[in-house]
Amino acid sequence: MLFKSLIFASTASATCLHGLSMFKRAAGSENGTVEVNTFGYGPQDGPFNWASLAPENEACKAGTNQSPINIGTEDLPGNLTRRNVIIHKRACVNETTSDATIGAAADRPVVDIPEQAVEFENLGTTIEVVVNGTTSFDGTDFRLVQFHMHTPSEHHINDEYFPLEVHMVHQGVLDNTQLAVIALMFQVSASNSDPIISGLSSSLDAIATPGTKTSIEDGLDFSSVLSKIETSDILQYSGSLTTPPCAEGVTFLVVKDPLDVGVEDFNKIKSIVKFNSRFIQNTLGGDNMLAIGANSGAVAANATE
Repeated sequence: MLFKSLIFASTASATCLHGLSMFKRAAGSENGTVEVNTFGYGPQDGPFNWASLAPENEACKAGTNQSPINIGTEDLPGNLTRRNVIIHKRACVNETTSDATIGAAADRPVVDIPEQAVEFENLGTTIEVVVNGTTSFDGTDFRLVQFHMHTPSEHHINDEYFPLEVHMVHQGVLDNTQLAVIALMFQVSASNSDPIISGLSSSLDAIATPGTKTSIEDGLDFSSVLSKIETSDILQYSGSLTTPPCAEGVTFLVVKDPLDVGVEDFNKIKSIVKFNSRFIQNTLGGDNMLAIGANSGAVAANATE
């Protein structure tokens, strides 16, 4: 199966990502297990406290171009015929900051995913498929490293969240600090799941426990993903990793139209992954949401003194 003619974006800033461990995947041991992540989504190990878990997570509380975000498109005519899409302010956003814009992806790189066996892993904070592919874009070569899942979706489109979001993570070949993520939305459907999901169904029980992995020797079918990317509007912005260390300079391509996930497959995925979505971040360039939260009520308190 070849995954080609995929819309891709400009690469992430090498400066922002230099020296960082960029992927959720940790090296597996010889006994057929994978290392489980040490962060999480609960009260103590979740997004509100990620910066306290390790010094390299400082951007989680101080970064000003953080992901995920809400993307508003309803004011645009047609299929994103205007290059700029307003990223909506949330009610809690500092109104002194100006709106950033997000563009419709324009260039079409070539991405190939050859037929291959893939590895399916449970990292505790997500389930992930390790798959090899190559991408050529604007004279630069990239490799597809993995895709993983978030329930519910991390990005919102016009304030709507989706039950499932898949992140296809790409890395520069010559400069592995260059990152781009294709974000695929999934809507629960009474019909069958998209093949990229249905191809995992029979292996979900094998990775139900954090730290486990299994091989899918027949590989996966990416044809429906390719079709959706070729027909959907795709929204591009520069944000951050949505998990620690929350490093910025990551190019996101958010595919606007959702793919299908069947009810049975979704419920099974949800029962394994649980909740693993970071809260919506501020307008790009605005104050970090944790800084805003830390000052919550300060103006009112000072006014009463």
